Amino acid sequence: MDLSVVIPFYNERDNLAPLHEELTRTMRSLGRSYELIFVDDGSADGGIEVLRTIKQSDSAVRVIRLARNSGQTAALVCGFQHSTGEIVVAIDGDGENDPADIPKLVAKLEEGFDLATGWRTERWTGARLTRQIPSRAANALISRITGVHLHDYGCTLKAYRGGLARSLKLYGEMHRFVPAIAAEQGARIVEIPVNFRPRRSGVSKYGLGRILRTLLDLITVKFLSAYSTRPIQVFGAIGIVLGGVGSLWTLMLVLEKIILGRHLGDRPALLLAVLLVVVGVQLVGIGLLGEMLARTYHESQGKPIYVVKEEI
Repeated sequence: MDLSVVIPFYNERDNLAPLHEELTRTMRSLGRSYELIFVDDGSADGGIEVLRTIKQSDSAVRVIRLARNSGQTAALVCGFQHSTGEIVVAIDGDGENDPADIPKLVAKLEEGFDLATGWRTERWTGARLTRQIPSRAANALISRITGVHLHDYGCTLKAYRGGLARSLKLYGEMHRFVPAIAAEQGARIVEIPVNFRPRRSGVSKYGLGRILRTLLDLITVKFLSAYSTRPIQVFGAIGIVLGGVGSLWTLMLVLEKIILGRHLGDRPALLLAVLLVVVGVQLVGIGLLGEMLARTYHESQGKPIYVVKEEI
């Protein structure tokens, strides 16, 4: 198979048939073999029946129905692992991504890139401040922390090399950080402007509650990408700083008691200094435990700590 298109969706009954028509028209224009993999993430609106009807008349369609609503990340991973194409394209099932942009993404992969990701330049033409400001702030923060500078981390429309898509290990809601995770594996990434369209029907599944989840996932991605093989450098460094400050502070208080004869029993500073020492020791201990877990994780799975790009 040349191309696999993965379409995760949740309660998008009225958007499925129009999206299928657009995808079919676009894929046929490319003149390559293709498959359309619809992943139903536990929908309860009858969308699966729409796909059953479509499947009867289109052999290129594959439908995978998850047992329960597991989230977009799980639906994407399911689609990736069931794909067979040399190139895998991911597109949202709500119709906001334009299938007509797929050829542009595929062309970038043929230029030598491993991942082509969409940038919805016209997304914020309306007065939608509750989504515009948080989204732009999140994109800037993610770019700064991960070192992979993109304008739009939230765009599902992406084209992957098949091997890259099927090798991605994603959990929680980490589909937002695919470019950063792919960059860790040495992937060449390019971002290109794509069209953004308002929904035909249905409601958005996103809200302000995702901000906290995104922040927590970002911390996880940064730790796993930079310190998964050396956790002692995170926890140990913080522990040494806190323990050092606490030790010096305690020493100063003891000297005050011995030299100046000041009382320490009624001073909160003594408790705080001792607390810093205890926390510092605990953090160093956590770092050592992290080192042991990291070695167990890599050695038990035979998981390498490097990625080979080419051998000549």
